Amino acid sequence: MSPGAQGATHLDSSVSANTIQPNRHVTIDYELRDEDGDVIDGSEGEGGEPIHYVHGYGMLVPGLEAALAGLATGEERDIVVPAEAGYGERDEELVMEVDRADFPRPEAVAVGDEFVAESPDGDQIAMNVLEVKKDTVIVDANHPLAGMTLRYHVKVRDVREATEDEIHKAAHELDVAHEHVHGPDCDHGHDENAPDVVALGRKLN
Repeated sequence: MSPGAQGATHLDSSVSANTIQPNRHVTIDYELRDEDGDVIDGSEGEGGEPIHYVHGYGMLVPGLEAALAGLATGEERDIVVPAEAGYGERDEELVMEVDRADFPRPEAVAVGDEFVAESPDGDQIAMNVLEVKKDTVIVDANHPLAGMTLRYHVKVRDVREATEDEIHKAAHELDVAHEHVHGPDCDHGHDENAPDVVALGRKLN
């Protein structure tokens, strides 16, 4: 093999090692805007931080993860993710009316509160309070970004081989996500202050 060929082989290997592909641990800086161009979130904002994830395990919304494949360290890209490849379309059947008495502290429920409910089949779901009535509460179980076209600007900060522990954790989270109504991108907490069960009531017409 000629020296030139050896050099080409080495270059290809180096490029591959720094390219986003399955089982790579990736760090990206990002800015997320809505359809009107307003900033929703970003790594440079107050309290923001880069995204760290293992590629290939559904840790990001599908449209974003697919668009990142093949990018290398230092590359930047604008990525548009339609609702169906992001957090899904809004489902108005997920706007429900729940008995106020089902909440842990019925008298303290307020618009904007978030609760974790458990459905009869054991799935957990996050719901935001839209309206508080005398005896019932109107809640929305759609993800806050459901139905929205998401516009990302990303810069790949680092790509490396993921460790066995990182891969194991990513695979475990994927398994858990399959049993979770919101999937791996669900960003609410399940802390000790959240209700164990909030029974879902009748759907609004």
